[in-house]
Amino acid sequence: MGSDGSGLPATLVELATQRIRDAILRGALEPGEKIVEEQLCADFGISRAPLREALRLLAQQGLVEHLPRRGSRVTEWSPTDILQLFALRHVLERHAVEAALPLADPVTALQPVRDALARMHEASDDLARDDAHRVFHAAVVQLADNRQLDITLEPILLKLQLPMAINLRAEARHHRAEDGVTRHREILAALETNDASTVLAALEGHGHLDYLGLDAHR
Repeated sequence: MGSDGSGLPATLVELATQRIRDAILRGALEPGEKIVEEQLCADFGISRAPLREALRLLAQQGLVEHLPRRGSRVTEWSPTDILQLFALRHVLERHAVEAALPLADPVTALQPVRDALARMHEASDDLARDDAHRVFHAAVVQLADNRQLDITLEPILLKLQLPMAINLRAEARHHRAEDGVTRHREILAALETNDASTVLAALEGHGHLDYLGLDAHR
């Protein structure tokens, strides 16, 4: 059996990580809610060791936060936190576009972006759509072929998982689940012009977090 590097069976850690992540992003565990380790161990049929390793990994992803001597809880970002995270993502995307365009071979270079958009369109549920959404924005930044830029973006995208999942659920309740796909299709169309100013304009008009009550690019 493989290991995740902590000496624990990777399958148990992966199971716990995925199930807790799903519960958080689906809203079964709400922002600020205390994570009861005893209950999760019983629910998953695992011991404390793999559960705590899963919580450590989820903390790295920005979904869980550890409280000194009080255990763990689901991360609760303030409106200011969320706006700052979106602003940082926008700055990195703008820099990537300005550095990358015009592309020498746009057909080939944009294929990862097209693939991510297709995954968003074909997603069977909100979680799959959220994953594809994260991949889409990563693929846009990867156009700059700047490893340090990619490394800087990754934790920002992970921390944005929860607010984006909340917004996606709200969009679905308002029968607007396809709105996100349409917005990202417009970004791809702008990228296909191979003109940086056109892409930057598309990113500026990328939409707002209507259902979170925030005004931020997404």
